[in-house]
Amino acid sequence: MARILIIDDDDQIRKMLRLTLNAAGFDVVEAQDGKIAMKLFHQNLTVDLVITDLIMPEKEGIETIIELRRDFPNVPIIAISGGGRIDPNDYLLLAKKLGAQITLEKPFSRKDIINAVNELIKSEGSLSER
Repeated sequence: MARILIIDDDDQIRKMLRLTLNAAGFDVVEAQDGKIAMKLFHQNLTVDLVITDLIMPEKEGIETIIELRRDFPNVPIIAISGGGRIDPNDYLLLAKKLGAQITLEKPFSRKDIINAVNELIKSEGSLSER
């Protein structure tokens, strides 16, 4: 079973993603921001995929993507954003340039997130299969 790390400061988004991904057969780990997520990675958390929001307190998603690419270059990343004071597509375009394989603008459907996860898990293979 593939393990997915969800990084988002919104409790409701994390809950929706956790329930959706659990129902689809994935194991889910959660972090409220990039700072907590990176701490988990450096404590040897093994995940097959990261889904990260881009606008968060403490350590936002762009910084988290940069650190993941530097320290854990093989982990697939899906970036999600509803934007902030600027168009979410600007954030998502930057996330893609920095290494996120897939970007999704909030709100997205459950089908969209499952399709994105399946696409990356199949193309990358889960760590448990390596």
